[in-house]
Amino acid sequence: MIPLEALRDSFEGIIPSIIATADADGMPNISYLSHVHYVDERHVALSNQFFSKTATNVERNGLASVMVVDGYSGQQHMLDLVFERSETEGETFEQVAIHLEILESRMSGIMKLRAVDIYRVENCRAVPAANTLVEPEPLFLPDLMGKVARLTARMSDCGDPESLLDATLEGLGELFGYHNSMVLVPDGERGGLTTIASRGYDQFGFGAEVPAGRGIIGLAAERRRNVRITDLSRGLRYLQAVRAMAGVEDATPIPLPALDKPLSQIALPLVARGRLVGVLFSESTERFTFRHRDEEALIVIAAHLATALSFLSEERERAETNGREKADAPVDQAGSLPAGRRIAVRFYPRDGSLFVDDDYLIRGVPGRLLLHFLEDYARTGKRDFLNREIRRDRRLQLPDFKDNLETRLILLRRRLEEKAGPITLERADRGRLRLTLAGRPEIEVVEE
Repeated sequence: MIPLEALRDSFEGIIPSIIATADADGMPNISYLSHVHYVDERHVALSNQFFSKTATNVERNGLASVMVVDGYSGQQHMLDLVFERSETEGETFEQVAIHLEILESRMSGIMKLRAVDIYRVENCRAVPAANTLVEPEPLFLPDLMGKVARLTARMSDCGDPESLLDATLEGLGELFGYHNSMVLVPDGERGGLTTIASRGYDQFGFGAEVPAGRGIIGLAAERRRNVRITDLSRGLRYLQAVRAMAGVEDATPIPLPALDKPLSQIALPLVARGRLVGVLFSESTERFTFRHRDEEALIVIAAHLATALSFLSEERERAETNGREKADAPVDQAGSLPAGRRIAVRFYPRDGSLFVDDDYLIRGVPGRLLLHFLEDYARTGKRDFLNREIRRDRRLQLPDFKDNLETRLILLRRRLEEKAGPITLERADRGRLRLTLAGRPEIEVVEE
């Protein structure tokens, strides 16, 4: 029996499988299957959405034969199956449900999963290829774990969340060839995710949002499970899901960075001590970029990133709480407002949206933070702000503030840099921010 582990590329659903059953009189019935899911070295799972004839035959004798096709090499294998049980919850059920949801792009619940059927594999044998005299040579697969070791070592050398994010995405491109990647963090107010770092796109998209449960990124966050698609070219429904994720169907203030024609995608939730701290997402214009071994490597990197982000944020908070910031550095607490042009700042308290010179900048927690800085600046000329002071300032009244201050400040700085406007926010040193303006801010708060 050929080990199922050697057939992992046959369980991607790139090429539909075929299931054969027989009725009480021995009459065969053949149907197509969209996907056969690998469970372990002796079991596979089939979604319980068969035509009635197939279901009836399986219920009668519990036997089936399935042909799977390797979408990468075209090799075919026959599996002799024995039905064991149906599952309506658990890890396998969730993975199959997510896969169907991505494939069907939530098409009115037509493909809503009822159950998964678990089959024991009694035999697995290759189907000889016609007119082939020699077997193809095994594909050379480079060592990924060595690259994982090098990248995680780089990540461990980072002393703050911002450099950690940059090192991770740069390493994914340099070491693994995953050149289009991003990290999103939980929004905290709207329940979705916000882009905080990206590489490989024409626009960085800092501040771009993804609703929970929407597309591959939203599903990975909502279900806290990895979501991987090896070939997006299989049908229009895939592309609909991609467009929805990228904000093409729904107008958003900041569009999510996205490739025009992605063929492979993977999203991994970043979970530290049971808490979701973000999602790592990568995509490619090539098929089969993210195979099972790539997913295994990225699982290790994602776990390291989640733990390091959580640790560095908490370490920064402890340092600020204990007053270990660089208090000896000069603090420009007040000064005259600069001469120059008028900078129009418009703020909407309802969702924290902030506009600069009628151009949308950011919303939510980052928008409220910038308003706070600008109001203090306009009132007193204060330009330097300590994280410790921000955390203790009750005027902000921000929900769940300690969990997201560091990432929100990173997002705000990067968004201001990306816009290249008259307002900048720089890290003067550890735990200290410096506000710089090329003009006089005039703030309008618009109540709706």
